[in-house]
Amino acid sequence: MCRAEKPVAEAVPARQVGPMQMYEIRADYDADDIVVYQAYGPAIGDAAVRAGGFVPPFSRTRMTWIKPSFLWLMERSGWGRKPGQERILGVRISRSGWESALRRAVLTSPERDVHGDSAAWRKALREADVRVQWDPERTLRGGKLEARSIQVGVSRHAIDEYADEWVREIVDLTPLTRRIHRLVVDGRHGRARDLLPPSRPYPFEAPHLRLS
Repeated sequence: MCRAEKPVAEAVPARQVGPMQMYEIRADYDADDIVVYQAYGPAIGDAAVRAGGFVPPFSRTRMTWIKPSFLWLMERSGWGRKPGQERILGVRISRSGWESALRRAVLTSPERDVHGDSAAWRKALREADVRVQWDPERTLRGGKLEARSIQVGVSRHAIDEYADEWVREIVDLTPLTRRIHRLVVDGRHGRARDLLPPSRPYPFEAPHLRLS
């Protein structure tokens, strides 16, 4: 029988400081930058690490999703074991770029208080160059939490900004990911948690994204 996950008020998925709110950005950041995580295949991931930025075969003609939650990406990528997601990247971007994206983003599901009706939401979503969706946050063992984790979709219309202006550094976290996963598999959850990237609430208000 699987152990029940901790309730949201007690859950601490990734070296989190304090209880988690339902809709809240939690991230590794400093005064200037924030770290987001992405998973790519070796061709794209290795080239990005070598260049310190996104270069071919990275595509600028399709939407790319960035996530400040390391554990959410671990669940999504199978700890870097799924095909096309073998390289786990920590992408340090400017907070100014990140916040610019949030200010103009539109939720992927309608919010009555923001859009009024579904037609207005569909129009806003169609015209948006950045999208936001909230998915269940994950625990170290992949369990779903009540709290939500933000995912930001940068469309092809904004991807040049992301790649050329916001990105400051790209770090290959694949070796760390494998080390943490091995500890989880071995049942050494405390040690695994100690190696997770830090995460704390990111101060930003955006009622149109359920952030207040």
